[in-house]
Amino acid sequence: MNSITERRVIHQVKIDPKISAPKIAASTSNTLGLSVSAETIRKVLKKAGYNDRVARKKPLIGKRNRVKRLKFAKEHVLKPQQFWNEVIFSDESKFNIFDSDSHRMVWRKPNTSHHPKHTIPTVKHGGGSVMVWGCMTALGVGNLVFIDGIMHKTAYLNILQNTLKESADINWDTLGSNFTFQQDNDPKHTAFVVKE
Repeated sequence: MNSITERRVIHQVKIDPKISAPKIAASTSNTLGLSVSAETIRKVLKKAGYNDRVARKKPLIGKRNRVKRLKFAKEHVLKPQQFWNEVIFSDESKFNIFDSDSHRMVWRKPNTSHHPKHTIPTVKHGGGSVMVWGCMTALGVGNLVFIDGIMHKTAYLNILQNTLKESADINWDTLGSNFTFQQDNDPKHTAFVVKE
């Protein structure tokens, strides 16, 4: 394989890091009429500093929400410790019962594992899992609630009414009576019935 073909292989990986070595080999064979094995493709990529790695998973966050999150972070980064001592953070999360999330391989160079091209977006609330709600403060955790089925705004409101105060009482020494409740912008969190 000559240097021009090697550069073409590297270019394919730069465009699509999730492409497999056999697909690159087939593409090279079809386009250039060369008989190239997947093993040769792997050697070329390794020589160029690329390694075949499992893609990192990270939540799928749209551009608008990335901007909002960055704004929030900049507004709060210099808040004093006392401010954070009076905040309760909450969220719900899904835990897979079975290892149903497959691994995807990507070609990447060292220290590039979190580049968007090298990650697999994830979404919340898939099947074969258990859902829980929990909360925490700077110095402790609150109650953990197991959720049956899909959580909707009424179920969320029920959790807040029955569990949040208990969790605040557990952490009363650090919270004080006028704490801030912090949650994300999930539609059930921002529903009118919840905000009332």
